[in-house]
Amino acid sequence: MTAVDRPRRSALYMPASNPRALEKAKALQADMLIFDLEDAVASDAKSAAREAAVAAVNSGDYGQRELMIRVNGLDTSWGADDLRAVAQSKAQGVVVPKVSTVQYVADVDSLLTRAGAAEDFPVWAMMETPRGILSADAIAQSSKRLAGMCVGTADLSKDLHCAHPADRAPMLVAMQMVILAARANGLIVLDGVHVELNDEVGFEAACRQGHDLGFDGKTLIHPKQIDGANRAYAPSQDDIEYARRLIAAHEEADAQGAGVTTLDGRLIEVLHVAEAKRLLAKADMIAALSQD
Repeated sequence: MTAVDRPRRSALYMPASNPRALEKAKALQADMLIFDLEDAVASDAKSAAREAAVAAVNSGDYGQRELMIRVNGLDTSWGADDLRAVAQSKAQGVVVPKVSTVQYVADVDSLLTRAGAAEDFPVWAMMETPRGILSADAIAQSSKRLAGMCVGTADLSKDLHCAHPADRAPMLVAMQMVILAARANGLIVLDGVHVELNDEVGFEAACRQGHDLGFDGKTLIHPKQIDGANRAYAPSQDDIEYARRLIAAHEEADAQGAGVTTLDGRLIEVLHVAEAKRLLAKADMIAALSQD
């Protein structure tokens, strides 16, 4: 799997200060695990959580799951030490909270370089402040390390003084601005968390909405949300069968010298074929992950 193409349907935040959670995560079917040093960890547990997160990503015990560490901000007393530790670990990327400016990304980049991180060590920016949303495109272009963006809808709604209903209507413009910035610059983009753990209907609706908007997957706060996110962001069997039929129809038309054809009354062009092939490749990678 390439770093860009691998599935990121489900990205589960795991409190690095909780040994039982870290152990349980070894058997969870999340595509990505984000060992959290920030929101989920009390102040007096930050140092121990950092050591536990590094030990987890270095362990080799999590199969093919993509392993990330979310650090504390550089404006805290823990952020710089977090980044230095992550730079020396086997983490597959670092998630940086509350990215609001290009300079902030530059500061993160510089610290990682001084700490010995590889030139291509991935940085993921959490987009969860009004200033960050307004600067999304500039931030997306700000570093060669930048690999993805995660929308932080909980913090964003707080700063916007807006409601946070299940349909996220007050934040749709902000969410789409991040998607636009990510797509324009070739980055992965993940939807925010759904905090109502007992609201299964609302969670499923949010997953469908995020998929339809163009997100690559959803960040999660509880293992019970993994299956729903994986279903929502995976091609359905009907999608897979249609993609195969579409490719076959185009190949047949091409063999007969026709540039375009139709399938079930729809015009089929090269761009549709490319999207169908991408969908099938994603389905194959999801199948490979499910073997883990």
